Amino acid sequence: PAYHLTREGRLAPLRRVELRPGGSTLAGLAAPVIAAPTFVLFENGRETGRITGYQGDDAFWGLLGKMLAHMPSPIHRSGTAAKLD
Repeated sequence: PAYHLTREGRLAPLRRVELRPGGSTLAGLAAPVIAAPTFVLFENGRETGRITGYQGDDAFWGLLGKMLAHMPSPIHRSGTAAKLD
């Protein structure tokens, strides 16, 4: 299934942001985004976690699961992989 159909995707919806030369900055980022892909988790308008690069499904879901576990309403990995564009 696609990311948005997973429990993780519903809890942390994906928003795409254009990466500009020199890095992208958004309010609430702990540091500029300088590589693609970069997945940034926000809570209450503040960065709470970041995955830079994509080393495969297992690494992505494992790291995302750890980040989401620290949120006030933790969830567990759905067990389904997602195809990421």
